[in-house]
Amino acid sequence: MDHSEKRRFLIDYLLNERPELMSAEVPADVIGQKRLLRSLFNIRPPMKSDDRFIEIQNEYLREAAEEKGITDISELTEAENGIYLWQGDITALRCDAIVNAANSGMTGCYSPCHGCIDNAIHTYSGVQLRNACNDIMLKQGTPEPTGMAKLTSGYNLPCKYVLHTVGPIVEGRLTDKECDLLRSCYLSCLELAEKNGIKSIAFCCISTGVFGFPKKEAAEIAVNTVREYRNNGNNDIKVIFNVFTDEDLIIYQKLLGIH
Repeated sequence: MDHSEKRRFLIDYLLNERPELMSAEVPADVIGQKRLLRSLFNIRPPMKSDDRFIEIQNEYLREAAEEKGITDISELTEAENGIYLWQGDITALRCDAIVNAANSGMTGCYSPCHGCIDNAIHTYSGVQLRNACNDIMLKQGTPEPTGMAKLTSGYNLPCKYVLHTVGPIVEGRLTDKECDLLRSCYLSCLELAEKNGIKSIAFCCISTGVFGFPKKEAAEIAVNTVREYRNNGNNDIKVIFNVFTDEDLIIYQKLLGIH
């Protein structure tokens, strides 16, 4: 089965799971099929899959990752001791752990092809990640508190693990409480990483998207928190600040003294 045949297998399987979608038309073009497959991944609730589906899904996602291109932490240049800045798709980064800016439900974004990092991470990790997060939340019994973090496998992502943290939502003027909660997101991830022997971690720009945290202030909290943590003797963990937009890149370059 080649890559396109695997994609069609996955689409047919996911459509057949939902009777209301079985009559849906599958696009003939590759881009249309990829969007449909991602949408079907996104809307699929936590549920079991048969072994054949998981096998084909895993092969397909790992081939897709190779096609997209994987960047290894060994290819990056330090901005300062143990700290890196990298602009790109965090789902294409190979390091021990990446950080997901999750919501309090913790099972991912259910909006088809939404542009948030939560959607991307759950898409390219595979359906196992949503199931794992759902198991954690069922056991916990309550929504995830803001500022805390949970650890899962990375499944089909290039990273080994995903750290899921819920950032503060800013509506109106930025408050000290929201700054403290964002600082807690970074500390919770670092402490959980250290506890689990994780030696490299990539942070996305937590809370700066639809959660509304001002970008410059968020970056200052991120950099200062990481520096303080490392300066307090926890300097075995390498930290990558992952940015996607040019605006965020410029902000972090200034904070890290990159010219």
